[in-house]
Amino acid sequence: MRLVFAGTPAVAVPTLRALAAQHEIAAVITRPDAPLGRKRVLTPSPVAAVAAQLGLPVIKAARLDEDVTKQIDALDAALGVIVAYGGIVREPLLSTPEKGWINLHFSLLPRWRGAAPVQRALINGDAELGVAVFQLVPALDAGDVFAMRSVAVPDDATADVALEVLAKDGAALTLDVVAGIADGTARAQPQQGDPSLAPKLTLDDGVIDWQAAFDEVYARYRGVTPEPGAHTTIAGARLKILGAAPGPIDAPPLAPGLLHGTKDAVLIGTGTTPLAVTRVQPAGKGSMNAADWWRGLRDGGSARVGS
Repeated sequence: MRLVFAGTPAVAVPTLRALAAQHEIAAVITRPDAPLGRKRVLTPSPVAAVAAQLGLPVIKAARLDEDVTKQIDALDAALGVIVAYGGIVREPLLSTPEKGWINLHFSLLPRWRGAAPVQRALINGDAELGVAVFQLVPALDAGDVFAMRSVAVPDDATADVALEVLAKDGAALTLDVVAGIADGTARAQPQQGDPSLAPKLTLDDGVIDWQAAFDEVYARYRGVTPEPGAHTTIAGARLKILGAAPGPIDAPPLAPGLLHGTKDAVLIGTGTTPLAVTRVQPAGKGSMNAADWWRGLRDGGSARVGS
C-alpha cells in the first residue's frame, strides 16, 4: 500500500521501519526539530532521523493544519498510520487518505485512552499491558479496534523499558493490520468495556508518598521513570530517584520515609517494606550512586525523606 506515516518519538521507529520494509511510504510527518541537551542544540526527532536514513520524504509540522492537509492530499496515499505523533488529527485530514487513519496505541483499549497509557497502567499496578491498532476517529482513542494483543513486560520494567517492548510488538501488530486492510480481510470491532483515561503526566505525578504500601510506591516509581521522574524531598530540597528496586528480604523495618544506608543502596521505609534506592540526583547536582550520596550526608547516621 501507499502510506503516510506520522510519528515523533523513538517508540514510533519500529513501526516506521517495519512498514517501510513492505510498503511505499509517501511521506513521514513528524514534529519539528527540538532543542536538546545543556546546549539546547536543535535536534531532529527520532522518527525524522530514521526517515532520513531510509531516504523517505519528511514533513515537519507542529500542527496538522490546513497546509499539512493539502500536502498529504497531494500524495494520494491509501492509508495513514499514526504512532505517538504528538498532535491531533481532525477533519478533513481524517478522511484525506482513502481508507482514513489507523493508530497504534500502547494499551488494551478502552483502558487508558490518552497520552500516557503505559505510565498510568504501571502506576495503577496493572497486571497486564498491551497494544491496540484502531481506526482513528475525532473522539479520543475511541475508534473501532482492528487488533489487540497482550504483551509480556518484565515485572521490574520502568515506563521507558515497557514502551520499548510494546513498541516492537506493536510494530508487528500494525504490519498485520495494514496487510489485512490492503487485502480487504481486516475487520474492526467496537471497543468493549468502560474506558479509563491516561492524561499526560505532570511533575506532581512523580511525588512519592512514603506512607503508602511498598507495592504502590514501587509502581509509581516505575510509571514515572524516566519522565517526569520519581522525586521526594530531604531537608526541604528535592531528591530525584533514578534507580530503585525492592528491598532485600532481610531488610530492617523502617518507618515511612526513614533512610538506612547499606554498602550498595539506601533503604527508604514505606508503609510496609522498604524500597532500595540505587541511584539519585540531588538538587543542583548530577546523577550519583545512592550509597555514595548517603555517605556524603552531613548528618551521618539517620535522615528522613518527604520533609
